[in-house]
Amino acid sequence: MPSLPAPQTDGRALRSERSREALVSALVELVGEGKLVPTAQQVAERAGVGIRTVFRHFKDMESLFSAMADALRADFESLLAAAPVGSFEERAVRLARQRAEAYEFIAPYERSTRVQLWRSEFLRQEHSRWARKLRAGFQTAFPEIAEASSTGADIADALEMALSFSSWDRLRSEQKLSARRSAEAMELAVRAIVQLSERR
Repeated sequence: MPSLPAPQTDGRALRSERSREALVSALVELVGEGKLVPTAQQVAERAGVGIRTVFRHFKDMESLFSAMADALRADFESLLAAAPVGSFEERAVRLARQRAEAYEFIAPYERSTRVQLWRSEFLRQEHSRWARKLRAGFQTAFPEIAEASSTGADIADALEMALSFSSWDRLRSEQKLSARRSAEAMELAVRAIVQLSERR
């Protein structure tokens, strides 16, 4: 006959996993609400646990941010998964719309990352990984850009700038435009760059 301690152990493990998930969810919520650098105490309070529970599950705040990145990665990458098709202009416009949606989702987490780059090796690595992914998506959408002559390289540079998170965040954070108007501005900039390239 099986011994009884195993279900008790499983119960403790389940409670531990729930506490860990609650802490990650708390951090996601706080950053999503605009608290770019939440403290461990703020995370604990949002999760409804004691401060010691935070560091029972995570050795430091950097490892908690790493867990948040893992939790967000699939949703963010799914927004960038579809490769745009069609003419050069159609692909550019579709990529602008795709990135507008992805940037709106990831914006508070990317802002949080940027203000902490100086002190977090993990966040620097994650930032670089994300930049490489966006660059790869750009090259996939526009394979002809890899073969561009020096006269076409400036068009590629202009497109990358228009499609960047920095451009999106300037519209949203500094110019205080709505997500809809920011998306429209990004699309307009992309159309103008494509039309300029066609006149050359």
